[in-house]
Amino acid sequence: MKITLTGKNALVGGSSKGIGKAIAYQLAESGANVTLMARNEAKLKEVLDTLNTDHGQKHQFLVVDFSDFDAYKKTIVSFFQSNTIDILINNTQGPQGGGALEKSVNDYQEAFDLLFKSVVFTTELALKHMQQKKWGRIVNVASISVKEPLNYLALSNSIRAAVVTWAKSLAFDIAKDGITINNVLTGYFDTDRITQLNAKKAEKMGISAEEVRSNMENQVPMKRIGNPEEYGFLVAFLSSDKAAYITGTNIPIDGGLLKSL
Repeated sequence: MKITLTGKNALVGGSSKGIGKAIAYQLAESGANVTLMARNEAKLKEVLDTLNTDHGQKHQFLVVDFSDFDAYKKTIVSFFQSNTIDILINNTQGPQGGGALEKSVNDYQEAFDLLFKSVVFTTELALKHMQQKKWGRIVNVASISVKEPLNYLALSNSIRAAVVTWAKSLAFDIAKDGITINNVLTGYFDTDRITQLNAKKAEKMGISAEEVRSNMENQVPMKRIGNPEEYGFLVAFLSSDKAAYITGTNIPIDGGLLKSL
């Protein structure tokens, strides 16, 4: 099976590193024109210079801060005034870790703006072109914690759950237009974020970060942490014509970690 995205325009959030970067690479490998989005301009330029252009693509980037919704709103509205998108990858940096008793109402509001408002607002802008063309793909980078909450990620657990239920509702309304929306439930992947979270857990537990990672690997039936490239393969498939009959789903990519159905 060959994934072909030639002529499609993709917008990929959080794509200066980690999972977002891996997704951007794979979409470009499949022929899409990719617009990168993240906070760090230097890293965005580095990724941009390495994206595949064998299919004659033109790639670009946007410098945005998802944690500042008002500023993000201005930037993304300006982008859509002169650009159209066929494939939207909703992905942002995660909120701060911590348990439910450690977080205030303001913390939840900030996480809501970061993880929910930015996703809904960007999707609304992208949908106009998709509905006109009767074709579109939306993929939300979510977490396995929407099924089995992780007690040290109270903000992420709560708000990402809202994203996946919103996406299920939206799927019903846009299916008739040939547009799909799916949520990828992320397990443990080898990224900077998991390194940061492990460092905090290690400090709190009084053990080494290496021991935290080893314990994490042992929880996964495959006994390893995921490679971001593997994530990119799944998203490229969901972004293609091959996945035209898949919508409103939650797809775990976790090496078998989830115990629930």
